[in-house]
Amino acid sequence: MSTPQEILQMIKDQGIQMIDLKFIDMPGTWQHLTVYYDQIDESSFVDGVPFDGSSIRGWKAINESDMAMVLDPTTVWIDPFMEEPTLSILCSIQEPRTGEPYARCPRVIAQKAVDYLKATGIGDTAYIGPEAEFFIFEDVRYDQTENKGYYYVDSVEGRWNSGREEVGGNLGYKPRYKEGYFPVPPTDTLQDIRTEMLLTMAKCGVPIEKHHHEVATGGQCELGFRFAELVKAADYLMTYKYCIKNVAKKYGKTVTFMPKPLFNDNGSGMHTHQSIWQDGQPLFWGDGYANLSQTALWYIGGLLKHAPALLAFTNPTTNSYKRLVPGFEAPVNLAYSQGNRSASIRIPLSGSNPKAKRLEFRCPDATSNPYLAFAAMLCAGIDGIKNQIDPGEPLDKDIYDLSPEELALVPSTPGSLELALKALEEDHEFLTAGGVFTPDLINTWITYKLDNEVNPMRLRPHPYEFALYYDV
Repeated sequence: MSTPQEILQMIKDQGIQMIDLKFIDMPGTWQHLTVYYDQIDESSFVDGVPFDGSSIRGWKAINESDMAMVLDPTTVWIDPFMEEPTLSILCSIQEPRTGEPYARCPRVIAQKAVDYLKATGIGDTAYIGPEAEFFIFEDVRYDQTENKGYYYVDSVEGRWNSGREEVGGNLGYKPRYKEGYFPVPPTDTLQDIRTEMLLTMAKCGVPIEKHHHEVATGGQCELGFRFAELVKAADYLMTYKYCIKNVAKKYGKTVTFMPKPLFNDNGSGMHTHQSIWQDGQPLFWGDGYANLSQTALWYIGGLLKHAPALLAFTNPTTNSYKRLVPGFEAPVNLAYSQGNRSASIRIPLSGSNPKAKRLEFRCPDATSNPYLAFAAMLCAGIDGIKNQIDPGEPLDKDIYDLSPEELALVPSTPGSLELALKALEEDHEFLTAGGVFTPDLINTWITYKLDNEVNPMRLRPHPYEFALYYDV
């Protein structure tokens, strides 16, 4: 279904009474409003459904709080987690008095990035394929007060539980640290829950592909879905997160996309495949390095040049930079390579198929707002193409085996969210080109992250500081 008329007829034919309107806030969390079916008509798909935006993070002040959710008829599915049959519809936000798209709405920004691509004449379609990793835990507890601060996570698969007494006996099948990739049951205890997660995503319209256990012990997993056009890929990723969290809850488990919830094992990333097409033809295939076109190499040049600023959107949490450290398969160094997973940009195998030619930016993680992250990456790539930015020579060696002298020549990712935000403050013209990101949005993002995440973390003692300094 793709028209308001088809949606309204479906509601009537199936006797659906409840309509759930979902939209994404600036940091990247879905919000929703459920309305009775007679509150929706054809105008809802043009003028939107009004709501108060003053309580949405990073949006309106209370004196200008009126906003409208505009329904997208191509995003409907029956919500599998609600007892009453409920139709879910994704929305973009607009100003109700002017009818203009709201400049801080992430979904609006993603669409503007695609429109900008078309306006440049470079291409007409950007395809994105994110691979979001996550952990499934059985128990999570955390707290932070004036006199205490701690976290605790646990998984029956955690190697740290190899000596624990367990109900029915400890059977000993615990993936070793850094050896959780692809084990079969009984070591992999999460096969059935991942299958249900994947099939539930399919019921919600996500084009599914695969699922598997990931490298870390303690329940690290990944589900795969087919690449899609940029905005749709972000829609699918949000549906992915919604489905797996709710399926996990059904099993009495919990899911986190935190990049580094465990010390001393691999973290969770979101390797992001991307390519540009024009008139149904791929533009990244060519006769250059790894069968890349010159357009693709310039795109890579843009990603590498702007990566420190990009990471403010693609790796937007303080925890993100605990993943981006050497030794855990994380892409710390800004280089590109065919097949080298220690490079921040990898050129996956595509055989002789031009349509499969793409690049994989390995830095991002799934704490990012996908609409902002995908839009920012596309803007960086466009800037690289427009300005013919040379990405330099590829790095086909294992970066972690380079000598200190060789490694000193390879740029690295920022070491903290604060440094990434500083890079964004100094380098954002590639984002404001074409009006995709506004200076207001960028300034709001920097201020929000500093005030709500960077500075609060700076103010609080860390538990490990007690081990280091208490008895000094």
